Amino acid sequence: MGFFAHFGRYLLMLKSMFSKPENAKMYWKEFMRQCNDIGIGSLGIVAIISIFMGAVSTVQTAYQLVSPIIPQATIAQIVRDTVILEFAPTLICIVLAGVVGSKIASELGNMRVSEQIDALEIMGINTRSYLIFPKIAASMVTIPMLVIVAAVLGILGGRLAGSAAGIISPTVYDKGLLQMFKPYNVFVAVMKAYAFAFVISTIPSYFGYFVEGGALEIGKASTRAVVVSCVALLGMDYLVSSLLLQ
Repeated sequence: MGFFAHFGRYLLMLKSMFSKPENAKMYWKEFMRQCNDIGIGSLGIVAIISIFMGAVSTVQTAYQLVSPIIPQATIAQIVRDTVILEFAPTLICIVLAGVVGSKIASELGNMRVSEQIDALEIMGINTRSYLIFPKIAASMVTIPMLVIVAAVLGILGGRLAGSAAGIISPTVYDKGLLQMFKPYNVFVAVMKAYAFAFVISTIPSYFGYFVEGGALEIGKASTRAVVVSCVALLGMDYLVSSLLLQ
């Protein structure tokens, strides 16, 4: 299948998700399970990456700003804006594309290969709505929260690294965080998070739902889903940045 054939089937999959739930309680239970898997399950890796991401940003920024004319508070400003605008939404979501995306694709692929999806369809259940929509909804709820947590921990990690290495004192760092702060940057980061959450949940769902073959094809579908998701994330990052940062 070519690109346009895949894209058309992808759009039809999204369109067919919107139907009246057969059992609202069953959908809610699946939604909460996905929130736990995607949100709580990814919190640990997000926290670790964010702290070290902020720490490395502080060390490298201080290494490059060697001029005595530039005040030390500038280090905190650069780390703050870099973490909020790029590192927290983009880097964290690329990691989540590998963690969450591969899980979604392999889960749906296994259900397709083992004919569980066919059994649900025989029972009269809209499988696209029941299996895919809760994953998308849970991603749209939890991933922006993870991005906000990543931004906070990244800035905190930069503060700890700067203090531990003697690069910048906590007082000067905190002062730099407040200087020339633009709340609009947080809005841009959240908009990126929502766009990325949609990509992370829908593309792996597509590749997993339409798996054909056996266990080998599940692995190939998971790999393909992660690769396509990462490429789509980078393209979406450029698009959202171009639209919102003018």
